[in-house]
Amino acid sequence: MNKLVIKTLLVFIFVAFEINAQYVDNVSKRGTTAAQFLKVSQGARGTGMGSAFVAVSDDASSMFWNVAGIARQEGNSAIFDHTQWIADLNYNFIAGSINLGDYGTVGVSFIGSNYGEMNVTTVDEPDGTGSVFSVSDVAFSLGWAINLTQEFSIGFNPKVIQQTIWNTSGTAFAIDMGILYDTPFDGLTIGMSITNLGTKLQLTGTSNVILYDQDDATTGNNDRIPGEYSTGSWSLPLNYVLGFSYKVLNTEMHKFVVDVDAKHPNDNYESLNVGGEYVFNDVIALRGGYKTLFLDNSQESFALGAGFKQKLLGNVALHIDYAYQDFGILTSIHKVSVGIDF
Repeated sequence: MNKLVIKTLLVFIFVAFEINAQYVDNVSKRGTTAAQFLKVSQGARGTGMGSAFVAVSDDASSMFWNVAGIARQEGNSAIFDHTQWIADLNYNFIAGSINLGDYGTVGVSFIGSNYGEMNVTTVDEPDGTGSVFSVSDVAFSLGWAINLTQEFSIGFNPKVIQQTIWNTSGTAFAIDMGILYDTPFDGLTIGMSITNLGTKLQLTGTSNVILYDQDDATTGNNDRIPGEYSTGSWSLPLNYVLGFSYKVLNTEMHKFVVDVDAKHPNDNYESLNVGGEYVFNDVIALRGGYKTLFLDNSQESFALGAGFKQKLLGNVALHIDYAYQDFGILTSIHKVSVGIDF
């Protein structure tokens, strides 16, 4: 390993330890972060492996898992992913990357939600006022990654996050950072990622404006004093992941890789994701894994997935992937991805 790689690894590990030092107490802090949609896995391939993908990332979905992975692509790629989430919620994820050769790889991604319209209700009209409101979650990122050596890749992914509820909204800015390192041990790769390191998010807007009577027991005073509800600012769901992947098989006909990811979030306890992927003849893929091992009271558990890849003209290839994730008492989620490599 050259000196640049060593220095980069040390800086990355130092940042990770600084993040860990902020959350060293034995408190899960569940429900204390905003923009929870940023934790919804994107890409059916990684989801089907039990979300154990940080040290495997090598396609456009790496914009979510580990941005360094887009540098591992030989060409360009794009992916569209649809998630049928719990409670009839839906998420869409679009990502693409362009290989610039010696200048690295540039990637973009977009996450959008679809909650549907909801009725406006009040204390006096609990069945609805006749008006409706909407909720939306949006995140846009523009990333860059490069192979510093044949074995070492690093990437950065700045992003803008916005949440909107009726007439209130909040915006935050964050960055993801990731590395991939192919160790001297044949088939063993180490991946590290830090996601959603950024500002806090606070909802503000006209929905917070009220007319207040400071003394409703007195008549004749001004009972319509303009006021505004004060809302708090909340951290983003910061997550540090250390992953190890190992290529058990790596022949032209058969490929089998396993991955173990150790997660350290700022709003929960640590846990493990484990998973694997078997690919036959670079056409058919079967996947499976388990999410949030050793995390008490987690509803997430096993995941299954499959994929099909069809080569078209030249170096153009189309791939379709599906993933199923068990969510315990919250039933399950389904995910479909369609991608193209060119």
